[in-house]
Amino acid sequence: MEHGAVLLVDDEQGLLDMVSFTLRKYGIETILTATTAQQAMEILLKRDISLIVLDIMLPDGDGFKVCEQMRDVTEAPILFLTAKNQDIDKIKGFELGADDYITKPFNPTEVAARVQVHLKRMRHIQFRPVYDFGYFSVNKKSGQVFVEGMEIPCAPMEFLLLTFLCEHANLIFTASELYEKVWKPYQGGDEKTVVIHISRLRKKIEPDPKNPRYLVNIKGLGYKLVRGEGKTR
Repeated sequence: MEHGAVLLVDDEQGLLDMVSFTLRKYGIETILTATTAQQAMEILLKRDISLIVLDIMLPDGDGFKVCEQMRDVTEAPILFLTAKNQDIDKIKGFELGADDYITKPFNPTEVAARVQVHLKRMRHIQFRPVYDFGYFSVNKKSGQVFVEGMEIPCAPMEFLLLTFLCEHANLIFTASELYEKVWKPYQGGDEKTVVIHISRLRKKIEPDPKNPRYLVNIKGLGYKLVRGEGKTR
């Protein structure tokens, strides 16, 4: 399975360049950078991000608040990289969902080593084939979908679309992006095909298809599958 990019967020361009260079030496090729909180959130909503290195002090926002916002849309590991080294700051970061904490000044090889450890852990999780959203679950390996414990039939492209969204839960995709990622490698069609399949899936996995709770449309942005009380296992 392919994995997403590493997102580095810091207002010091020199630091971003140094960490990016070191990560590439360690074999991490897809690296995205942002110098503001706004840029970081825009990237996070549009790209598949496997891990985030986040500075606490950003020019347009508090890194703690940014971390909290990120946790609403991603389960990717978040590593704080900051000059703040007080225990109270570390505790606050962990409470808001951070996974690791590296203080400045730092050795870039240590950052790369920690990034690799977290990515390895995430790969182990992502290879597990069952996506459990509480009300419904998807077993990628067996090709089965269950709603409240009862198996329901799914056409092949419905299943491919649903598993793709499960693998990228809480990320937003336009109909065009979903077509490119799910349909194009297999068969023809267009964006209308995506909309139709979204409607069909809602009838199968939503308690109330007219008021979707899981497979939602974010006005002006696209579709996303919202992770509820369940988990990947």
